[in-house]
Amino acid sequence: MDGYESNVLLIGSAEPLPISAAANRITMSKIGTYIKESYKELTTKVTWPTWSKLQSSAILVMVASLICAVVVWLMDFVFRTIMTGIYQL
Repeated sequence: MDGYESNVLLIGSAEPLPISAAANRITMSKIGTYIKESYKELTTKVTWPTWSKLQSSAILVMVASLICAVVVWLMDFVFRTIMTGIYQL
């Protein structure tokens, strides 16, 4: 590997990084801890909405999306009508 020992990792043009089993175990341990703590937080600390609140929120989002779609369609219709009138001059 270009004169470097086999226990280093070359990344781009940076200095070689040592590869060791201990460093890998520490990283894997941190990842495992993160996953366990995330699961614990999601199951014990997060407040999930009730089914009725979820339904009302979904309906609110659908109505707001429909209103936005109608506004965009109306703007498109008006702009198309104006541009058609200009081009027919």
